[in-house]
Amino acid sequence: MSKSKLSVGIVGLGYWGPNLMRSLGRLPQVKVKYGCDLDESKRARLESLYPHARFTGDFEELLSDDELDAVVVASPVPTHATLARKTLLADKDVFVEKPLALSPTDAFQLVRLADKRARILMVGHLLEYHPAITRLKEMVVSGELGELFYIYTRRLNLGIIRQHENALWSLGPHDLSVSLYLIDQEPVEVQATGHSYLKDGVPDVVFGNLKFVDDKSSHFHVSWLDPHKERKITVVGSEKMAVFDDTSGNEKLKIHDKGARGLKHESHEEYTDLYFGDTVIPHLPSEEPLKLECEHFVECLTQRKRPVSDGYSGLRVVRTLDALQRSLDAGGQPVSGEEARYTGPSPLRGQTTANPLNVQCGELLR
Repeated sequence: MSKSKLSVGIVGLGYWGPNLMRSLGRLPQVKVKYGCDLDESKRARLESLYPHARFTGDFEELLSDDELDAVVVASPVPTHATLARKTLLADKDVFVEKPLALSPTDAFQLVRLADKRARILMVGHLLEYHPAITRLKEMVVSGELGELFYIYTRRLNLGIIRQHENALWSLGPHDLSVSLYLIDQEPVEVQATGHSYLKDGVPDVVFGNLKFVDDKSSHFHVSWLDPHKERKITVVGSEKMAVFDDTSGNEKLKIHDKGARGLKHESHEEYTDLYFGDTVIPHLPSEEPLKLECEHFVECLTQRKRPVSDGYSGLRVVRTLDALQRSLDAGGQPVSGEEARYTGPSPLRGQTTANPLNVQCGELLR
């Protein structure tokens, strides 16, 4: 893109859209050209803050503007797939807040369409851009944690109470995206149980388990009906263990040099030795994850490269959510992953969108 600034429009000005507009608007490479929402009062709240942007209730205005480079979709979740598809068909790049879609089929079609049109498709898995999660990923890849055994997460609070989406779909994408990002596989089996205390049919609390091919596992607990405010991810490896606590001020990540080693005695009998080393609090950049996420989106637009949280990342989260929901509906019965599900590292990361997937599409997305 040879223009001095990228032209971006944001659709959905409710809860998260204004935050994305703020972060993108502060980037010198970006011109926020449109703010779009059906609700006139939401548009009116932002018009004075962005006098150079056009605010409209007509999404077609954005699609028909040949000078608009990208659209950010932050509208209600049921509209994500439709708006993203229209954006891609208009040959514009798109950022979609999580989850990418409400069904694996819709998510799959968006990934295929983005590849066919050679457009950027990025999903708003915000935690993948958190400096602590970036550091954790580096430790997993380098082997500093040793063999990754299991992950467990807790995302709890009292409120906000949702009426139409359950705790799994509202809160689950955050930590599920991190677990799948760190393990870099899709689960071969999932299981979930939940309870609806405030409104029938809308679980307020969900417990879930994910099993992977090499005996790795991930466990999660999400609830908006809990006395504690917790946003914590624990990663247990064979050499070290790590805890990410997003509610902690300056100690968001702690690395514990502790664990258990299998040893052989002189008698050749095996036994386990526990060891307790130091706990390290690494220095992390103090930059806001949303700012880093928006900068990455702009970098992908200008360099034509696939995002860290690309369409495949969004697809595997939606696949996992869908399987967990089926388990939830079945009273906690385990649900197996697809027989042909891809379970290795994603080869899409770092490739330019100029290269079509060809054979890879059939292997990755079937």
